[in-house]
Amino acid sequence: MHSLRLPGGISLMTVVGVLVLGGCGQASSHGAPALAGVPLVAGTRVLTSVRRCDRGANAYCAVQLVISSGRFADSTAMLHAERDHLKGLGWTIANADTGDEHAADSPHHTLHLVYATAALDLKDLDLGWIQRAPVIARTLSETMFDRAPALSLMLETGSS
Repeated sequence: MHSLRLPGGISLMTVVGVLVLGGCGQASSHGAPALAGVPLVAGTRVLTSVRRCDRGANAYCAVQLVISSGRFADSTAMLHAERDHLKGLGWTIANADTGDEHAADSPHHTLHLVYATAALDLKDLDLGWIQRAPVIARTLSETMFDRAPALSLMLETGSS
């Protein structure tokens, strides 16, 4: 079988292949958002973070992190403070992946933040409802054993 050649000796199949591969992951071409883009309530600290991209059917790039603070009595109080902080910055309530999670979109809908208490994210991980990087799961477990208030957050580019 002969392939069609374009000027310069390049085959048409090569050009088609480059165009098809070049289009893969276009929705995620900007990569994961920066950790600095995560709006954190005052007094929290990042225990761990990881940048992840999934080029599958529901492609996304995100930064996943675990935050904690001794300022709050428990994770639920910390979650409510984070929600109020987001509202104060003009973020709007959005749909989360599960009923255990909360979500918000940035004012211009360029960022989508999903957040939950450590206990609920661990439960959802265990049930296979969500996926997080192994280091995130380990850190969430450690905060549970330490009885430290903690949240799991995932900041994605664009709204879902």
